[in-house]
Amino acid sequence: MAKLGKRTKAAREAFAGKENITVEEAVALIKSNANAKFDESVEIAMNLGVDPRHADQMVRGTVNLPNGTGKTVRVAVFARGEKAEEAKAAGADIVGAEDLMETVQGGKIDFDRCIATPDMMPIVGRLGKVLGPRNLMPNPKIGTVTLDVKEAVEAAKGGQVQFKVEKAGVIHAGIGKASFDEGKLVENVRAFVDAVSKAKPSGAKGTYMKKVSLSSTMGPGVSVNVESATGN
Repeated sequence: MAKLGKRTKAAREAFAGKENITVEEAVALIKSNANAKFDESVEIAMNLGVDPRHADQMVRGTVNLPNGTGKTVRVAVFARGEKAEEAKAAGADIVGAEDLMETVQGGKIDFDRCIATPDMMPIVGRLGKVLGPRNLMPNPKIGTVTLDVKEAVEAAKGGQVQFKVEKAGVIHAGIGKASFDEGKLVENVRAFVDAVSKAKPSGAKGTYMKKVSLSSTMGPGVSVNVESATGN
């Protein structure tokens, strides 16, 4: 068995015996043990009582975190003419149509979020096999296929987080940085959990929100009391 480093060992000892704690306690614990040489992300993982193989149990959506994510998000927009200019003015990093499609087809994906106007979808649709697996495919259900390009770009740049349940019924996302104030991280956690709660699908049966865990990029995870996470 590989020998644990001092930092990893100390973190595991600090987390030992702590589970099902409040959001405030979890955030404080994570911040005090996030001592890597970079500003670690704080991540949330949620185990849901759904089977996303069934259409009526799919969970997906977006949430505007009140304090942002702390990450710089690069946004690409498929648009022409006036809407392309609107996207550039709103701060989009890459704007194009057929030229952008060719760039993506060539394997260059230099963006974290992809937005498209409805008339661009015949072009964007050809990129499904490239963008789909990366969860970058524009979708009207989450506001990334829209005529309101300005709002979509500003939301993406301002800390909007997309979420989508995976095959095992798990949702995970970054909800801030370890350098954030504890109160801001707590607000972000509850905003994210609230959004997932509101996205409960019609086909969900039994307990919907089974487990909520928080961790930092390099640290152990800790389970959070579900009622505390929802603010109840």
